[in-house]
Amino acid sequence: MFEFERPHGGERALLVHINFPQNSDQDDLNEFIELVRSADVEDVDVIVGSRQTASPKTFVGKGKLDEITRLVAQHHIDVVLFNHALSPSQERNLEKALQCRVLDRTGLILDIFAQRAHSFEGKLQVELAQLKHLSTRLVRGWTHLERQKGGIGLRGPGETQLETDRRLLGKRIKYLNHRLEKVQKQRQQSRQARHKAEIPTLSLVGYTNAGKSTLFNALTEADAYAADQLFATLDPTLRKLVINDHVEVILADTVGFIRHLPHDLVAAFRATLQETQEADLILHVIDAADEDRQEKIDAVNRVLEEVGASSTPQLQIFNKIDLIEYSPRVDRNESGAVNRVWLSAKTRSGFDAFKQVIGERFSEQTLNCELTLATDEGHIRSRLYQDKVVSRERYNDDGSICLTLDISEIQIKKLCRQLEFSADRFHIVSDRLAGVA
Repeated sequence: MFEFERPHGGERALLVHINFPQNSDQDDLNEFIELVRSADVEDVDVIVGSRQTASPKTFVGKGKLDEITRLVAQHHIDVVLFNHALSPSQERNLEKALQCRVLDRTGLILDIFAQRAHSFEGKLQVELAQLKHLSTRLVRGWTHLERQKGGIGLRGPGETQLETDRRLLGKRIKYLNHRLEKVQKQRQQSRQARHKAEIPTLSLVGYTNAGKSTLFNALTEADAYAADQLFATLDPTLRKLVINDHVEVILADTVGFIRHLPHDLVAAFRATLQETQEADLILHVIDAADEDRQEKIDAVNRVLEEVGASSTPQLQIFNKIDLIEYSPRVDRNESGAVNRVWLSAKTRSGFDAFKQVIGERFSEQTLNCELTLATDEGHIRSRLYQDKVVSRERYNDDGSICLTLDISEIQIKKLCRQLEFSADRFHIVSDRLAGVA
C-alpha cells in the first residue's frame, strides 16, 4: 500500500535546515537532529542555509541543491531529510534531482510513530496519518504509467493506475476511520464507567521527552516504556494511583507533543487525546532544566487548544529539578490555588507535596455524620472501618450501633449504590473541609 517502506535502522541520512528571516531558530535544528536520531538513522552531515523565501520548485536554491547533490554522491546518502514541510511537487522534484529518497519533517515524525506504535489502536492511528499524508503524494512514482490498454484480456475500468490507487487508498482510509470510531466508543464507555464510580482522571501531557513516562512509572509503580528519546511513548497507558486514604485517581500517560506537529497526526490521534479533553485535571509536565521551556509550554497549549482541551483545569509539574539542583516546592497564585509543583521523577523528591496537592484538590467536603446500624448490619460497619471513615462508635440499649463518621458526599453515594443503602440514614452533624489545615 505504501509507496516507501519504513527506513531500516542505520540508514545514512543528510539533514537540511534552511533559516528564513521569520523563523531563524537554532533550537529547532537541535530538536530536528534529536528526531533523526530517535528514528534510528545515522546523520552523516547537516547542511544549513538561508533564504528569504522557499523555492516553489525545489525549496532550496540552485547553488544549495548542487551542494546537496555533491554530498549525496560523496557520502553514499540513502535519504535526505528536510526540517521543513515540503509540498508533493517539491519532494518529487528533489528526488528526481538527487536520485535518492527525500522526506520532510512530517514524514520523519510519521516514521518515528510507525516504530513506536505497539497497540492495535496505535497502529491504526499511525496508518491513518500515513495514508492521509501519502494521498497527496501519490502522483510520484506513477507518472510513467498511462491509461490501461484496451483489447482482448486487457480491457480495464478506464482508470489510470493513479486513479485506481487513489480509490483503494480512499477505501482504506474510510475503513480505518470506522475502526477508530469503534475504539473511540469503547474509550467513551470506559470513561463513563470511571465517572459513574466517581474516580477522577488525571492526564499527563507535555512536550516530548519532558519525563512524563518516568513520572508515570515512579508514581504508579508501572513499567511503561521510558527512554531519553523523542516520542518514547506513543500508546496511552492508564493506571490507578492511590493518593491517600480517601482519594484515588486514574493516571493516564499520553503521547508527547512537539512544535509543528503535523495536523493529520493530531487528527488521527484525536481518539487517544480525548482522554486529555475529558480529564478532570491535566498534569502539564515540563522539563525544568530546559532553557527553552516557555516556548515548549506554548507549543503544548496550542495542541491542547486544537484537541479541545484548553478549558480543562491544568496543573504545571516542573520535572527534573535534580538537574538544576532545585528543592521541591509548591507555587500558588494570588488567590492561593496551587498552579505549579516542582519535583524530580528520577529521585522522587517532591512526591509527598504532589500527592498532598492532588489530595487537597480532590478531597470533597467532609461531612461529620451519625449513622445508626441494626444488629444485622455488621457488614456495613465493617465496610466503613475499611474505608477509614469511623471516628467513634457507641452501642444503644436495643443493641444497635451509633457510628460517628467523617465521610465525603462521594463516599456516601458510592456506599449507598454498592450496598443498596439509603442516604437518608446519614444524619449530618457538621461539615468541614478535608485536607486543609
